[in-house]
Amino acid sequence: MLPRVIQVRHLGEYRLELCFTDGTKGEIDFKERVVGRGGVFSPLENITFFGQVKVDPEAGTIVFPNEVDFCPDVLYSLVTGKPIRVLAPAYNAIFRRASLGRHDPTQWRQVERGGG
Repeated sequence: MLPRVIQVRHLGEYRLELCFTDGTKGEIDFKERVVGRGGVFSPLENITFFGQVKVDPEAGTIVFPNEVDFCPDVLYSLVTGKPIRVLAPAYNAIFRRASLGRHDPTQWRQVERGGG
């Protein structure tokens, strides 16, 4: 499990500064993740509403007043530039179950995917 968000600060526009449990701190611009996406993201286009972001200490991530949140592992990856590591069995179960035909532990390996 990657570090979790412990602090968030709205920097203006769609930019947030995030602090993580391991001391990592960084800025993310959410504009392209929010603007024009529609659905649950529509309220986040309002900068005043967007600025009401909080930390959900149980989930270790950020949450907005309409209960939209973002995966803390993806946020950490965006801040650090490090890819998210996924164990192959979980990856296979989601993306390649049909092609494998069975769950064979000898095929377990680590797969790296970029976040965001």
